[in-house]
This record gives sequence, structure tokens and C-alpha cells, in this order.
Amino acid sequence: MKRLTLYMFMLVLSIGYVSAQGKADIKFDKTSHNFGTFSENDPVVSCVFTFTNVGDAPLVIHQAVASCGCTVPEYTQEPVLPGKTGTVKITYNGTGKYPGHFKKSITLRTNAKTEMMRLFVEGDMTPKDAK
Repeated sequence: MKRLTLYMFMLVLSIGYVSAQGKADIKFDKTSHNFGTFSENDPVVSCVFTFTNVGDAPLVIHQAVASCGCTVPEYTQEPVLPGKTGTVKITYNGTGKYPGHFKKSITLRTNAKTEMMRLFVEGDMTPKDAK
């Protein structure tokens, strides 16, 4: 009986230890960006999202997936230490796309408390002959 009590006590302690381990947490300065109006003559636009690891463990972005092939994400590849910042650069290429309004999303998979999150970019591309 004493042995069973000892094992149960050790199990409770180990569960408490595991749950007390640090976890990364990601905080963006913004989660959406509007490019405004730009011409089909110059159809490539980019923006940078800056984030901070507000957790107490290194933050890793495992994957960044855009909703369309015309949107390309580039992100900080190395682990971001607690209190440090990283970036996600989004480039939209409207070449061959119909002019008009667009809204695209980029889904990030991380090791943070919130494992998946989305960033959004939008804008209005005007036709080449528009003045």
C-alpha cells in the first residue's frame, strides 16, 4: 500500500513538473495589412509583420502557408528567444491576375500557446490603362 501511495505521489509531481515547463507565446504588432490601391503596371507589393515572443520558451514557426500561389510568405527560420522579435514578410504578385480587390490569408503553424494563427493582406489593383 505504501508503494502504491509513493507511485501516485510521484505521478502527481511529474505531471506538475511537466505543466510548469515554459511555453512560447507569439504576439504580432498587427495581423492584417492593407496595401491600398496600386497599379497593374507595378503588380508586386510587400509588407512585413513583426512579432515578439512573449512566452518563456523559444518560439519556432514550423510552417507558413498562403491561401493562393500569388502570395508568398518568408519568415524568421531560427528559434526566437523569449523577449526577442522576428518577422514574416508577405509578397503579393498580381501579375496575370484580374484587377480589383483581393484579400489573402497566410496561416502560421508554431509551437506557441496558440499553435495556428492567420495573417491577412488585402488591396485594390487598378487596370494598366486606368489613370
